[in-house]
Amino acid sequence: MKFSSKLLICTMIVMAIALGFSGFYFVNSVFEISLEREAGQALDENSILCFAFETAALNVPAKYDVLQDNTVEQLASKLESSSQSASRMLRISNEEKETLYASDGFETDDELLAQTQAGTKAYRTICLNGHYYIQTGSTVNALDRVLYLETLRDVSVVFDERALGFRVYRRVTVAMLLFGMAAMLLISFLLTKPIRLLTRATKKMAAGDYAYRAKKISNDELGQLTLDFNHMAEALEENMGKLEDEIQAKEDFVGAFAHELKTPLTAIIGYADMLRSRKLDEEKSLLSANYIYTEGKRLEAMSIRLLDIMVTRHGQAQFQEVQAESLFQYLQGMFRTNEDMEFVYSFDKAMVWAESNLIITVLINLLDNACKASEPGSIIEIRGISRADGYLFQVEDHGMGIPEGELLKITKAFYMVDKSRARERNGAGLGLALCTEILSLHHSSLSIESKLGEGTCIGFLLPGKDSEGGQEKS
Repeated sequence: MKFSSKLLICTMIVMAIALGFSGFYFVNSVFEISLEREAGQALDENSILCFAFETAALNVPAKYDVLQDNTVEQLASKLESSSQSASRMLRISNEEKETLYASDGFETDDELLAQTQAGTKAYRTICLNGHYYIQTGSTVNALDRVLYLETLRDVSVVFDERALGFRVYRRVTVAMLLFGMAAMLLISFLLTKPIRLLTRATKKMAAGDYAYRAKKISNDELGQLTLDFNHMAEALEENMGKLEDEIQAKEDFVGAFAHELKTPLTAIIGYADMLRSRKLDEEKSLLSANYIYTEGKRLEAMSIRLLDIMVTRHGQAQFQEVQAESLFQYLQGMFRTNEDMEFVYSFDKAMVWAESNLIITVLINLLDNACKASEPGSIIEIRGISRADGYLFQVEDHGMGIPEGELLKITKAFYMVDKSRARERNGAGLGLALCTEILSLHHSSLSIESKLGEGTCIGFLLPGKDSEGGQEKS
């Protein structure tokens, strides 16, 4: 069931209950007031009749010491005939509460008469033959006799007015409910419009339209909900964009990996089949074995790099203060056997906050890429500069350089600017991708400056231990 329908039904139920109770209370209050008024008038009439009867009894000739029963009947008959109200009946009983005179239609029981005592008055409301009456009872002292005078006053009109009041109020209630239903339909439509707009927005987003936004039409809680929903939609759209980029990157990665895996395997299988299927001379056998060995080493390097990337992404680095001088000394020892290049080191002595093994891996990859991009005998500069915001490492070569359009792509896995040159030197395009992952753990990134044909300078800044990006706070 829709929220607007629930709102309408609940409102109508509340209105029906409220109108029902208020109508019953109002009509019944008017009825009780009218009935009390009629009861007061009936008691007043009873008092007037008692006084008239006592007066008439005093005017009876004193033929007997006590008032005779036939005289009582005559006096009661005169009282009834002299009454101007046709809706009133009376009954007179003697001391033993036996009826001496009763008007036609006075057929009630003796319950009120039994409750009537000398000097008191009593009344009750009864129903006779479909009519409602107020029965009153009191005592009359006439010539040493105590008689009981009862009256019946027809108050059916009061009950009829109450029934009419209920009928009218029921009609009014129905009319008010119909009007309220129409008003609540309009109100619920207006109140739930933001919800319908949000529902439409969710359906649009579920269908793939992540740029769709719900329109804010109110400044209440629903308006705030709309703003929050739009903020959530923006975050979702941004995350979906990132996921799509990641999916595309993974697809590119898988495609590049399959391509890079296929090339050495094809060479390995081809030369292995040649060695297996035919008898070759020693020179060709050595050449085939050398191709198999070379491509196997390239596969080994590629698998090691991939494993390093996976470990870096999911591992936990152990940061500590390291002397920058020790890192450069390690590089000097590592590349001492490389006589094809001239390495120039210049660095400031300082402490860096890092995982030393990972940073050495980054520097080795940068130096390795610089060697691959340079001609034999070229100069490769390795610099370390202490700054206020951290320690800057730079590796600069004077090789072939990188085209400007390739700068944003070279950190992707398997991407190589010169694929033939990289494969000749067992390259797989994974070195800078690994560097990027390692530096992200250090809250750093690669900065690349290059001019085609002049060389490339790649560097990264390690934040200080107490800086905003320092690892101690992470």
